[in-house]
Amino acid sequence: MTQKPLLKFDYADSLLEETGISQAQLDDLYPRLQTIRDELYAVDLPAFHADAVVPADRQPLDAGFMDLPDRLLAAYDEQREASELGQILKTAKRIRESVDRVVVLGIGGSYMGARALMDACCEPYYNELSRADRGGRPRIYFEGNNVDNDAMQGLLHLIRQTNQDDPCGGRWAIVVISKSGGTIETAAAFRQFLGALESQLGKEALPDLVVPVTGASGKLADFADAIGCRDRFLVPDGVGGRFSVLSPVGLLPASIIGLDIMDLLRGAWLMNAHFQTAEPRDNLVLNYVGVNHLLERHRQIDIRVLSVWSKALETTGLWYDQLFAESVGKQELGATPLTVVNTRDLHSRAQQHQEGARNKVMNNVVVESNRCNLLEIGEREGNPDLLNELSCKSMVDLMNAAIAGTNEAYRGDGRPTTTLSMPAINENCMGQLLQMMMLATVVEGRLMGINPYGQPGVECYKQNMNRILRTP
Repeated sequence: MTQKPLLKFDYADSLLEETGISQAQLDDLYPRLQTIRDELYAVDLPAFHADAVVPADRQPLDAGFMDLPDRLLAAYDEQREASELGQILKTAKRIRESVDRVVVLGIGGSYMGARALMDACCEPYYNELSRADRGGRPRIYFEGNNVDNDAMQGLLHLIRQTNQDDPCGGRWAIVVISKSGGTIETAAAFRQFLGALESQLGKEALPDLVVPVTGASGKLADFADAIGCRDRFLVPDGVGGRFSVLSPVGLLPASIIGLDIMDLLRGAWLMNAHFQTAEPRDNLVLNYVGVNHLLERHRQIDIRVLSVWSKALETTGLWYDQLFAESVGKQELGATPLTVVNTRDLHSRAQQHQEGARNKVMNNVVVESNRCNLLEIGEREGNPDLLNELSCKSMVDLMNAAIAGTNEAYRGDGRPTTTLSMPAINENCMGQLLQMMMLATVVEGRLMGINPYGQPGVECYKQNMNRILRTP
């Protein structure tokens, strides 16, 4: 496997004399970025693997995500079906062949990565397709990420219905994801959906149709013991929730809907190899961090707009929003991430981004190819909409013109932009993208002097919520 990633990062439109940064500033930052990268492999990973005493300023240390793709792939090569990947593939196949619907219960990092992978790599409107058009794979739904009574009731009502094309006789399954089992949104939802599953299919069906992804001990682990779950998977120690997409947390749901999780992990492996070995000037991760950090430091640009030019990447952007916000939004520091989908959001936010406060950078994510046949505008008799002169243009031509025109407008107004290009939306490229964003987030936290792990603010809300609920 080559160590050169397929993604490309272009920051030329952030090198603006009066409103952006200079290459010289980035060159000056490279030694510090390289030191941080080297410390991740010289300090963080060895401490994680050796279970050594972690310095106070690096606690908590959830560095296990960094080489997780490498370890999973190596174990599969050696052990095949007995490996964790082998067991994930086996369970996913069993669930895929026995049910027509799967409800994934989890909140935050326990579901956002799986949702991003589904939306990116599956057919648009996947759940609306017939089972045949879905390749025999089940529909998948996400709950336990809120306490919205009506939304939950709506899904409970839906899964009780049997589709005419369902060869599984209305059977459905639950994948419940929570390391401790103590997060109340997911725990309360699990009670509802477990009760519905038991009522519909009987208690004897539960061990086969409930698959927990949890810690080695805790409330959900105890619940799984009580049910007698046939299969269960562990959230790895040293892998925080928002860094867990390439663990069973994301891999099991992805495999259930037929995604190539091996290629997903190979993409992440490729990004790891690049990050660890490429010189700073050629390093995607370090350049992405350096440009954005310098814009914040020297131009007070504290809003990071992730501008995705594909609807399929919207939930990937939301996954990144959570990853970045919880990791570096601490100690009264940290830029605010914001995902927009273009061209849709050009008609709602672009005015402010171009002519509002100069505190935003546009980080474009552009896809270079399409999965589907190209739609052309075509001709219409009478030319009522005056589009006949564009009759040979495709929707991709329109998108490319919009990207170029928007970047030109921002450049003309001195608004810094960057462009991260993906050759396609597939498992390999998604593995590269997800691993790149996780590595970049950790590097920037270290650069800012912030521990990128842990979530003290979230824990505070959870404690308050539980106290209020349990107060008579």
